[in-house]
Amino acid sequence: MSLALLIGVFVGGLVFGIPVAVTLGLASASYLLSAGIPLVVMPQKMYAGIDVFVLLCIPGFILAGNLMNNGGITERIVRFANALVGWARGGLGLTNVAGSMLFGGISGTAVADAASIGGVMIPGMKKAGYPADFSAAVTAASSTVGPIIPPSVPMIIVGALSGISVGRMFMAGAIPGILMGLAMMVTVYIIAVRRNFPRQPWRGVGELGKSFIGAFWAIAMTALIIGGLMSGIATPTETAVVASVYAFVVGKFIYRELKLRDVPRIIVDSAVSSAAILALVGFANVFGWILVSERIPQMIASAVLSFTENKFLVILLINILLLIVGMFMETIAALIILFVPLLALAQGVGIDPLHFATFAVLNLMIGLTTPPVGVCLFICANIAKLPLTPVITAIAPFLLTNILVLLLVSYIPGLATWLPSVMFD
Repeated sequence: MSLALLIGVFVGGLVFGIPVAVTLGLASASYLLSAGIPLVVMPQKMYAGIDVFVLLCIPGFILAGNLMNNGGITERIVRFANALVGWARGGLGLTNVAGSMLFGGISGTAVADAASIGGVMIPGMKKAGYPADFSAAVTAASSTVGPIIPPSVPMIIVGALSGISVGRMFMAGAIPGILMGLAMMVTVYIIAVRRNFPRQPWRGVGELGKSFIGAFWAIAMTALIIGGLMSGIATPTETAVVASVYAFVVGKFIYRELKLRDVPRIIVDSAVSSAAILALVGFANVFGWILVSERIPQMIASAVLSFTENKFLVILLINILLLIVGMFMETIAALIILFVPLLALAQGVGIDPLHFATFAVLNLMIGLTTPPVGVCLFICANIAKLPLTPVITAIAPFLLTNILVLLLVSYIPGLATWLPSVMFD
């Protein structure tokens, strides 16, 4: 009865559009009341969920991204990407994807990418003659590269849940993230050629050099983060703090676009975003604890293993489950609730934990661009001033491309495990 109430309240909250964190809290509270468990358990489990040292780097990376974004980074990255690939057919679409790949190494979140790059690229693409639905679709699709290429907030969450080194998680996402970006660029080019999208003239090596110099300090931030982690000089949390200081110095004294009067607002915005993520982590930890106490993970593993113990079929079943879950649930909540039981299932059939963690995150990133809870879809449709339906139609080729990359990463473990082994072993 209590378990049925938990699931009923949770599904009902999602159906009625209640925020996921609130839905998780309401469902957990209803279960505890129904089961006669004191509600004091709730804050205890919430605190236990967020009392993880590595989670401290989330506010740091969010602050660093916001400081760099307010310090003039977006325009410089877009200019460099445009000089690099903008001359080809559908050049602004290619620039959009390349810009997201570069920006992803700074923000670590798809939502920040969609809002920042989209705010510049969608109006620019529409003005240049690109269809509004295509402009919004390519922006939403490419924004999912951000949380795959390091640094990555979902990868930090996975590291905290599994005990896998965050540095290894970051490196595991590098090759899949680049593959996703390149695959989307190929898709953009094919669509551009078929629909005769405009192209820009080659602006010469001089413009490429100037734009690279302009974007150098922004791009170097990614090297700073990765270098700090790989060298062992700094922990992920310390690296996030260094990145924030670096972002302030670059925005204030090099780009000279970051105003001191804006810093308090940026800090408050970053704190609010961080608090929202950590509140979600806390509520999801209570929900996950209830599922574990009801032995739901063991039931899922037993059900799947009774059906098949074939490693390749289990990977396919996990992918299907996570793709469906990603359509309805926020990424971090889905990770906290499902990652541990699915990791146990994956290890039971011999799947490397680092490999599983990588394709699990990749799965849920795709969910950010699928209705009904595709956050990036809503952001980009809003910027393009379009209803959601045409954007959903336009993003279909990119979803297919991303799923193909997902299958490659799922069935070729080396795409996720090779780089961490080279860098750390």
